[in-house]
Amino acid sequence: MNYWLMKTEPSTFGVDDLAKKPKKTAMWDGVRNHAAALNMKAMKKGDLAFFYHSNIGVEVVGILKISKEAFIDPTDEKGKFVAVKVKPVRKLKTPVPLKAVKANPKLAEMDLVRLSRLSVGKVRPEEWAEILRMAGEKA
Repeated sequence: MNYWLMKTEPSTFGVDDLAKKPKKTAMWDGVRNHAAALNMKAMKKGDLAFFYHSNIGVEVVGILKISKEAFIDPTDEKGKFVAVKVKPVRKLKTPVPLKAVKANPKLAEMDLVRLSRLSVGKVRPEEWAEILRMAGEKA
């Protein structure tokens, strides 16, 4: 299993919006960064991802599961970029703010810290466990 972090602006689509979707499934689309798109292409059904609120909140707020692997993003007129489908797993007990992530030396190499503008990043297993610990949860 692989781990990821997927960013969205909560004013557009937040963690609570996903839970309200029919069948609790949503298409994660609109990604137009090549590095982020490569990460989405690498996702496998069953992989887990942190749901990250950017701009407002600026924190890890939940966990998603990849429910459908990459397919051509129907919102991309040129057909170059991909989308995936996601399902909610749960909201975190305690959201983990970006400031806390950056202050943690165990997370210094995390994509979220090193590649701050990347909207879909990889998360190593030890980073995944550390974020869960910071949220007051078990890995």
